[in-house]
Amino acid sequence: MITPSGRPAAPALTRSERLDRLPFTRAHGRLLGGSGIGWALDAMDVGLISFVMAALSKQWQLDPTTLGWIGSIGFVGMALGATLGGLLADRFGRRNVFALTLLVYGLATGASALVSSVAALLVLRFVVGLGLGSELPVASTLVSEYAPTRVRGRLVVILEAFWAVGWLAAALVGFLVVAPHDDGWRWALAIGALPAVYALYVRRSIPESVRFLEAAGREAEAEAAVRAFEDSAPMFRPKAPAPAEPAPAEPAAASRPAGDLAAPPVEHAGPTRGFRALWRPDLRTRTAGLWAVWFFLNFAYYGAFTWLPTLLVADGMTMVRSFGYTVIITAAQLPGYAVAAFLIERWGRRPTLATFLLGAAASAALFASASTSAGVITAGCLLSFFALGAWGALYAVTPEMYPTAVRGTGAGWAAGFGRLASILAPLAVPALMHVGQLWLVFTVFAIAFVLAAAGALLLKEQRGIALEA
Repeated sequence: MITPSGRPAAPALTRSERLDRLPFTRAHGRLLGGSGIGWALDAMDVGLISFVMAALSKQWQLDPTTLGWIGSIGFVGMALGATLGGLLADRFGRRNVFALTLLVYGLATGASALVSSVAALLVLRFVVGLGLGSELPVASTLVSEYAPTRVRGRLVVILEAFWAVGWLAAALVGFLVVAPHDDGWRWALAIGALPAVYALYVRRSIPESVRFLEAAGREAEAEAAVRAFEDSAPMFRPKAPAPAEPAPAEPAAASRPAGDLAAPPVEHAGPTRGFRALWRPDLRTRTAGLWAVWFFLNFAYYGAFTWLPTLLVADGMTMVRSFGYTVIITAAQLPGYAVAAFLIERWGRRPTLATFLLGAAASAALFASASTSAGVITAGCLLSFFALGAWGALYAVTPEMYPTAVRGTGAGWAAGFGRLASILAPLAVPALMHVGQLWLVFTVFAIAFVLAAAGALLLKEQRGIALEA
């Protein structure tokens, strides 16, 4: 097309480019807040079971192996749910799967409050895991696909920070509801039914992914969704006028992250959809690295935090004191997320993720040698800080590793593979305690964090690069 001046007209911006050049608007804030509340409710549900385990160990006189299965069975469901959730999100939409999973695990958690046997609790925890596992990668993918490029990583870390809010809520419920009452664990699980109600809000108020709508041929809906964000007022006054031209999809060589300076565009060969597409030549290295990080971080994190209240009780603390310590340790997750959110757009994804994983390894080693109450709290807070900062960085980088057609699938399979480790970890803790007590448990977790950091080095740095690049 030729303009009146005789010059060729600039090509029209794609909807993705229009989203990428927006400021952070009120619509972004509503999406982040709405998804974040769902994320916090997920975390509360996962966190509650650690306090339920500590209560049932005394009330039902359960042995460590049975407690390990109560802690692990939900992660069996999460492993399956994460894989299925990603596939369903690519087929039926991010928002629909998000709402459905909230409904499933909310109802199952509420029903768990009524159980009178371990078998019934195990069945319901498995169903809870299906819903939780399906929801987590879908929410981060949805936020990533709406976030402007320059703040995408930070917004996903902020989304992940809601996990700390939910886990802290679980710790407070454990301290205020579970510990003082014989049937407090039942009331705690009843509170965990809240996501079923929240699912109604998600279905009505959270927008569907524009990229998914385009891929599904729903052009009118995609255009309406983009215009809703364009018409939304900025949350903050911009420091300078927005550029007239869209930012390039790929940063200049001089501004690329170290390690990517000489990386030419790679022509991929192989399938473009489904599981096999994750292992085509241009994606296989990042898929391998991503799976390694997810596996070893899941093993160390869930092994430590699922068992923490029970381990402290077994080490001689009262339940009230153990739960109180856990509240303090859990609160340290919030500054971990805040620092990760700042660094991920300054340092980049890879260095932030690797640094926090190594910090978590050092903290786990410190916890292994802690012999006083002050030492336990200090090491526990450091472990919370670094481990949850690593989680924030991981959720930011995961959707960035894949193109739209397999983004949900890639995120889902990575999370699903990681959930295998979260199944193994609670089962491994009793065996490790039997062999070497608390020091061996946290030494093994420290090694797992180091291996996760090694996997992070295989990931492609995507700071400042548009999702479709």
